[in-house]
Amino acid sequence: MSQVVVVTGASAGVGRAVARAYGKRGARVALVARGRTGLDAAAREVRDAGGMPLVVPADVSDDEQVAAAAARVESELGPIDVWVNAAFATVFMPFEEISPEEYRRVTEVTYLGCVHGTMAALRHMRPRDRGVIVHVGSALAYRGIPLQSAYCGAKHAIQGFHESLRCELLHERSGIRTTMVQLPAVNTPQFSWVRSRLPHHPQPMPPIYQPEIVADAVLHAADHPQRREYWVGGSTVATLIANALVPGLLERYLARNGYAAQQNADVDDPARADNLWEPADGTDGRDYGARGVFGRAHERSPQMWASHHHNALALAAAGMTAVGLGVLRRRTPRARRAR
Repeated sequence: MSQVVVVTGASAGVGRAVARAYGKRGARVALVARGRTGLDAAAREVRDAGGMPLVVPADVSDDEQVAAAAARVESELGPIDVWVNAAFATVFMPFEEISPEEYRRVTEVTYLGCVHGTMAALRHMRPRDRGVIVHVGSALAYRGIPLQSAYCGAKHAIQGFHESLRCELLHERSGIRTTMVQLPAVNTPQFSWVRSRLPHHPQPMPPIYQPEIVADAVLHAADHPQRREYWVGGSTVATLIANALVPGLLERYLARNGYAAQQNADVDDPARADNLWEPADGTDGRDYGARGVFGRAHERSPQMWASHHHNALALAAAGMTAVGLGVLRRRTPRARRAR
């Protein structure tokens, strides 16, 4: 029987790409988001790809709506196998320009939306003692950057929540697994509908990747949830290493370059909107699809290839280590005789 998969934030961007990828597998896919226009378009793509869609309009910041969505999925599609937390909201502006209401909204959608989705999924998965929950994270869960303090704070919170929950499930010897996919900069429509007070069009800090790469990573993570997290894009790993090895260097670099790198004066985007409180792809809105306006985005990720071939690489590394140790053992007696 085909998998039952729930994807939040499924109307556009990464969530849309994930839903379409599961459709190609023939899965029964529940599409959860606020924007009805985007949800209906996503349902057509899932159906055309070979899957069975179910449109479930809901705001993930409302725990009752999320619980009702999960109950409907179980009733109409069957037991949930995979739950993907991909919904989020954000604002682009310096911290001092963000209102308390805006900050609260980003936190409720991005962080609490993930918590609500996980609670709803576990409520149905626990009696069966099986299922997978995938959190769509970010390199910004490890490294905060300027102009995105609300989003960075929410992604850091998801990281801590994920690690804590994972430990609890391991303690219980639960058959339920949770994992996290850490994203690089992705070419999604968020930059066309994010609330912004920047002088120029917001953009992700390069290098930028297409959302289909992330979708591939999410499906791979759901298939192999024994790992705590998966990284997409070599730049995310480089950021983590630089942050660990040279404390303070990254802050100075971002302070100098982070403002300009997240703006693009050359982008002509007549579809610019604001979806913080209301969906830009609502009943009278337009369908934004999975990809954004940045055409020169990477179609492949070496880091994701490495994740797919993790076992082979580990075996190769172990083999090289064994060879090295063998060489050392052969050389050691000679060294002792020489002394």
